[in-house]
Amino acid sequence: MFVEIDFNSDEAIYLQLCNQIIYGIATSQLQEGENLPSVRELAENIGINMHTVNKAYSILKQEGYLKLDRRKGAVIAIDINKLQAKNEMRDEMRYVLAKAFCKNISCEEAKDIVNEIFNEFAK
Repeated sequence: MFVEIDFNSDEAIYLQLCNQIIYGIATSQLQEGENLPSVRELAENIGINMHTVNKAYSILKQEGYLKLDRRKGAVIAIDINKLQAKNEMRDEMRYVLAKAFCKNISCEEAKDIVNEIFNEFAK
């Protein structure tokens, strides 16, 4: 698994890690049942604190992207709760679309962007 952290970003490292793992799942770089590196191993490979990796893994577990197994470690296990996912998506998109509206991006332009991004994952 290849993870690239931007240490100059305003986004917290654990969030960057979460987002990259979710992106990896969406683009099929990470598959259901696949083991992720151990907390210690990933922290050493990236050069970050183990607690940061642990926090990312915990969040991903809470959000239903992986399960933590004592013997296998972190395993990709997607918990499909579509209603909850749609509600979370709506909340997150409300903020993104508010920013777009403030920048005079039209509804059609926003739809085109959503379709373009969604098609990246549907390949």
